[in-house]
Amino acid sequence: MSSYILTLKLDTEDFQEDILSARLAIARNIYNSCLTELYKRYNHMRESKQYKKISQLSKGKDRNKQFNQLNNKYGLTEYSLHNFVKPIQKHFKDNIDSFSAQKIATRCFGAFQKLMFHIADKVHFKKYGEMESVEGKSNKTGIRFKDDKLVWNGLEIDIIIKRIDTYAQKAIKDRVKYCRIVRKMIRGKYKYYVQLIMEGLPQVKTDKETGELRRNIGLGNVGIDIGTRTIAISSKNDVKLLELSPEVENIQNKKNILQRKLDRQRRSNNSNNFNEDGTIKSEIKLVWVKSKKYLRAQNELRDIQRKQASIRKQSHEKLATFIISLGDRILVETMQFAGLQKRSKKTTINTKNGKVNKKKRFGKSLANKAPSMLIEIINRKLKYYGVEILKVNTGKVKASQYNHFTGEYNNKELKDRWNEDIKIQRDCYSAFLIMNVENDLELINRELCKKTYDNFKTLHDVEINRLKEMKISGINLISSMGI
Repeated sequence: MSSYILTLKLDTEDFQEDILSARLAIARNIYNSCLTELYKRYNHMRESKQYKKISQLSKGKDRNKQFNQLNNKYGLTEYSLHNFVKPIQKHFKDNIDSFSAQKIATRCFGAFQKLMFHIADKVHFKKYGEMESVEGKSNKTGIRFKDDKLVWNGLEIDIIIKRIDTYAQKAIKDRVKYCRIVRKMIRGKYKYYVQLIMEGLPQVKTDKETGELRRNIGLGNVGIDIGTRTIAISSKNDVKLLELSPEVENIQNKKNILQRKLDRQRRSNNSNNFNEDGTIKSEIKLVWVKSKKYLRAQNELRDIQRKQASIRKQSHEKLATFIISLGDRILVETMQFAGLQKRSKKTTINTKNGKVNKKKRFGKSLANKAPSMLIEIINRKLKYYGVEILKVNTGKVKASQYNHFTGEYNNKELKDRWNEDIKIQRDCYSAFLIMNVENDLELINRELCKKTYDNFKTLHDVEINRLKEMKISGINLISSMGI
């Protein structure tokens, strides 16, 4: 059954905020206790002869089956962690209910699985103040929504639902599956919200002036070629080459200034924690003093990042709605964004000047533009209509190399932003080819490309002229667009 999230602000009093803050601190302790236990079990399992024997087997179903049996033997399962958390929850029963404790354990186990599957190198413990949410399992007990209030272990907090918020007024009539309490730092002060996970589809927003539905889905194929900072879109009705989240300001300079300020204050307040060469002392437990000025600067940095995240998400939501309006069969290449974030392992030399090339890749661009978030939002919106985004096989399709006129594949350098032989922008052409991929998602339909090319070329030229006019008017475009 489909579900969606309705976020509402809590009308908290000071004493209620103190209780919620204390309960989040307890939730953090429970999470860290679960993580400590998982590390113990995992390290114990890795030391066993059976684990080493299974690790030497070739990858396959039999190897996975044996690993699952070994996980059960050493208690590396979600439900065994639920049993571990029971006595801990009883100690904090006045604050944390059993369902919430189980969800904390589930959350911890989900993070630890990334380590078990070698997706992550380590799982971090939650530091003081880092636990910003806690949730229940149902709306019948524990954290629950009842009579326009949040009810949890003796706490009853009013929920703010504005009269003019027609969306929330309609959505609140759906069945609540479970609740989540979220804490956010806004302008140096904590604000508390409740996220109601509702059953069904989200309410369709209407235009206040015309009364027409805002959300709609088109018909036909839509190809997407998404990069670290830009996106090319191709459909029968429109072709676009856009910057991802153009509203998001590059705050790296502001972040650097604040981070340097924090480092100076940290060193000034804790001079005994540093060696003479400026490195932090090791092998001893250090106590860090945070002054009021340090905390103010820390909150300022946090607030900048929060604003940027909010603007980015809003921008992606608008773009996803536009893309869905173009068609109902949306295709995109599979991209390993996590790999692009990591620094290069190889050390290379610049042949021109003989200097060592930087190992930095696309970490900052991906952090600012969050292309994978856009794909997730598009997929979520599509699911409301019973369809999903289609991910084509990048290795077999090779959209950036293919020429549908000749049927040949030609390697191109990253700096080449245009297909000079046909005078087409490279990313737009890739989106066009992706739009015409077969149902097996592994082969480009050459005949369909020939049939739809003339329409694509017309729309492509309109878009390129739009971008050229923007550049003439003084608007800076991303260099990878090639305009």
